[in-house]
Amino acid sequence: MVQSRGRFNSRIGIVLATAGSAVGLGNIWRFPYMAGQDGGAAFILLYILFTLMLGIPGMIAEFVVGRHSMSNASRAYRVMSGRRSWGLVGLLGVVTSMIILGFYAVVAGWCLQYLFVSIAGGIHGDVTYVEHYFAEFSSDAVLPTVLTVVFIVLTHLVVTRGVRRGIERVSKILMPTLFILLLIIVAASCSLPGSWRGVTFLFHPDFSVINHSIMLDALGQSFFSLSLGTACLCTYASYFNRETNLVKSAVSIASIDTVIAILAGLMIFPAAYSVGVNPDSGPSLIFVTLPNVFQQAFGSIPALGYIISIMFYALLSLAALTSTISMHEIGTAYIYEEFGLSRSRGAWVETIVCCVIGVFCSLSMGAVDGLKIAGMRVLDFCDYITAQIMLPLGALLTCLFVGWVVKKQTVSDEFTNGGESNQKFFSLWMFAVRVICPLSIIAIFLHQLGII
Repeated sequence: MVQSRGRFNSRIGIVLATAGSAVGLGNIWRFPYMAGQDGGAAFILLYILFTLMLGIPGMIAEFVVGRHSMSNASRAYRVMSGRRSWGLVGLLGVVTSMIILGFYAVVAGWCLQYLFVSIAGGIHGDVTYVEHYFAEFSSDAVLPTVLTVVFIVLTHLVVTRGVRRGIERVSKILMPTLFILLLIIVAASCSLPGSWRGVTFLFHPDFSVINHSIMLDALGQSFFSLSLGTACLCTYASYFNRETNLVKSAVSIASIDTVIAILAGLMIFPAAYSVGVNPDSGPSLIFVTLPNVFQQAFGSIPALGYIISIMFYALLSLAALTSTISMHEIGTAYIYEEFGLSRSRGAWVETIVCCVIGVFCSLSMGAVDGLKIAGMRVLDFCDYITAQIMLPLGALLTCLFVGWVVKKQTVSDEFTNGGESNQKFFSLWMFAVRVICPLSIIAIFLHQLGII
């Protein structure tokens, strides 16, 4: 089984593929609006601090489980613990990733639609018109649903080609392309009149705004952005070779993820401030606020505004694809390994399940009245249950598992590559995984539930 699973072929492939799993709409959409509503630079500094102190240790913990077992997420926990019950932690990650992929593909489909519309000339009109356009489009019964399925099938086509020829090869193309597009839009945004106010907001901290809520938001965004708790990192680490330095890889991936998030802020804030818009509008930011921002900011040079709009929604679509590939792979690996199927058949099972979830999520946005769970639209329910409950729970159980269940020597061997590196950091990392990370995740969990 190990020989048939495939491996990443190079360190750059490992970093780009795993960074691609983390880089997504959470960086380019969620991070800017979170920074916008939570104080800008102060929030960013907290985010970086928590990523260094907690995000990277949590990432390494998942790497340890995945590489040691070299198997799908559920089997990984069983192999490392010797107990079938711990396999439920990996299975939780598999189910979480399926649900996320289902509703994430709906939003990715919206990005595709806006890309097509941008190519056709864009959405022209005031805020009220743009809001009406989005509400009418997202509640349509056919087009958003078709685009959701199209995006999942695109993801399927990459995953079925395997680890090296599919995931690694595509990541080596998508990630540099995403970075180049981001840099171009950042340069255009920062060249606008009055853009310095947005740059100042991002890099001049006002520590007086910091409170416990902003701290917990920054902590939660760090875990959300790095894909902790989805079993993604565990699954990708199962394709690492034994020579891979887990600590260096985690630092490289977290650095790329953070740099792209900050660049996303530099892309959005200067343009928004140049036209007098504060980009703290939450989920509506990229589909209601930004079309008007681009239209106004580059209104004096229509051709430039046209190009920037296309590049922006192409960027969002690519970022979404790098994330959906990793989420698809989690379930695919589990299905074909646990049920003795070929990789292709396992991928089709995953695709069909996620398409069903995606269709219900899309239709719940207005096409079918009453399509709700617990009083919420299906898409909102899927978002809530994964982000607020399943992700924190998965990350918490992983830290407790690695810190307290697995033999310390086994963990040490993986962390240090058999004693060859990182030995002086092991005790500090182990303390973070055993104590600091669990307490922090519990705080996030309680905060998201509105308890603290």
